[in-house]
Amino acid sequence: MHHGIGFIQDLAVVMALAGVVTVLFHRLKQPVVLGYIAAGVIIGPYTPPFQLIHDEQTIKTLGELGVVFLMFSLGLEFSLRKLLKVGATAIVAALSEIVLMLWIGYEIGSAFGWSPMDSLFLGAILAISSTTIIVKALADLGLKRENFAQLVFGILIVEDILGIAMLVLLSGIAQTGELSAGIALVTLGKLLLFMTVSLVVGILVVPRALNYVAKSQSDEMLLVSVLGFCFAFCLLVVKLDYSIALGAFLIGAIMAESRHLHRIEHLIAPLRDTFSAIFFVTIGLMLNPAVLVDYAWPIAVITIAVIVGKIVSCGLGTFLAGKDGRTAMRVGMTVSQIGEFSFIIASLGLTLKVTSAFLYPIAVAVSALTTLFTPYLIRAADPLTRRLGHAMPPTIANVFGMYGQWLGSLRPASGGPTVFGLTRRIILQIAVNLAIVAAIFLGASYGAPYGSRFITEWLPSEPIQRVVLWSAALVVSMPFLVAVYRKTKSLALLLAEISVQPAKAGRFTSAIRNAISDLVPVVSMLGVFLLVSALSSAILPPTGLLVAVLLVAALLLAVLWRWCVRIHATMQIALRETFDEQPDP
Repeated sequence: MHHGIGFIQDLAVVMALAGVVTVLFHRLKQPVVLGYIAAGVIIGPYTPPFQLIHDEQTIKTLGELGVVFLMFSLGLEFSLRKLLKVGATAIVAALSEIVLMLWIGYEIGSAFGWSPMDSLFLGAILAISSTTIIVKALADLGLKRENFAQLVFGILIVEDILGIAMLVLLSGIAQTGELSAGIALVTLGKLLLFMTVSLVVGILVVPRALNYVAKSQSDEMLLVSVLGFCFAFCLLVVKLDYSIALGAFLIGAIMAESRHLHRIEHLIAPLRDTFSAIFFVTIGLMLNPAVLVDYAWPIAVITIAVIVGKIVSCGLGTFLAGKDGRTAMRVGMTVSQIGEFSFIIASLGLTLKVTSAFLYPIAVAVSALTTLFTPYLIRAADPLTRRLGHAMPPTIANVFGMYGQWLGSLRPASGGPTVFGLTRRIILQIAVNLAIVAAIFLGASYGAPYGSRFITEWLPSEPIQRVVLWSAALVVSMPFLVAVYRKTKSLALLLAEISVQPAKAGRFTSAIRNAISDLVPVVSMLGVFLLVSALSSAILPPTGLLVAVLLVAALLLAVLWRWCVRIHATMQIALRETFDEQPDP
């Protein structure tokens, strides 16, 4: 009982002071996030004369829930539709920003004599902009519906995805002390596979389940169901040795495709605001003001580097992707800060005990300073663009203009789908189906020790157990293997039509095209078999039994071919319907 009272007392102190600073910072027209951090500093262990919080660990645990709800909310704001609208520009701008800021952060850390791990984490901390701060600043300035703002949101979506990848890579580096190119590719490949399968399967299942629950018109049932999906998926992700932040983001992205998205956001908002407030307060709890004084010079240097580096990197990336100079400058000056994702990365370093204690308060201080400057930078974008335009030599201005015209000439004319567009779509469909097949066989391999326990009684022979497990995975993956074959044949037909022209092939045109369209799918399926064999080597039957399984599977496939095509078509239609549905207002 005494512990319970102590917890209530700590929570009361946190929420009461958070409430006061929320009102105060709102009146001062400053981001309330800074107020929450200031509240944490006030009640933290480093601020005399006495400590107001007695059980910091419990408060930090509640703060971890804040991470879950923050990442979940970011996922809800993630939309494949939005990303596709600004896709190429957002990807180029986000990649250029992240790569340059990683390098700048690492070089700054090295220049100050910090350890390689501190320098690496500093680069990661500086790489990701703050979605919360940017959305709030644009809303306060009435610019959320501007074209450049939509581009900024696309960049933030790409940053979130790349930030998740960085979390995974940083965890691997922290645990092993190094990361080779091979290990990085394998790690990113596994992450991409997991994210692809999670999104495809999740979008097929979760929105429909939520639509069914929402029919009851009960907010309580819908909220409990949403939280059930959220924490169950987070648990699955943690069991697979990924971060809980990844799980929260992915399940949020899956629920973003529900037609009841706005209702879900409305129900989640109070929980998100409550626990994210606690999360930012816990950041303040770990902030030692004395460290800020000791590291005032690095904080000033890093703050300038963040603002200038992001304006240059993101603005240049936006311009190189084909946008005009004014849009590029507005984008660059909008994203010139760090925020919640940076805190998560800094927390990761502390949790894994691979970064120095000073790095966290430095990240908080830089975030506070860059957040303060954000509204002023956004307002200053247009005047600065005009001044640069007047000051720019005519020769350079002409070069920039010619570059824009050249990019415009590369864009395909509007109308029907281009050959490149059709090819890209088919390749994407093949990749998604291959990812699902790979996930099925990997899942069977990982689940083999558990499955063997149940079938040992009936099938004591290990080779026969392998036959059963591998055959089960093969049967489950048949619709997707059929889809891979059919899409590969379509791709081969398309490429044969383009590459083999009657002017050169003459009367052999038809024969060569038929040979290509028949041979390419067969060779591709042989490659798929080798890939599947490598992924499922733990349960792959001995050669003789494997041949028998494949013969039986071929006969079964001949009988079930149409059924496999119909099943896959049904799933494809279901996915398309989910993406085409617009959220209810």
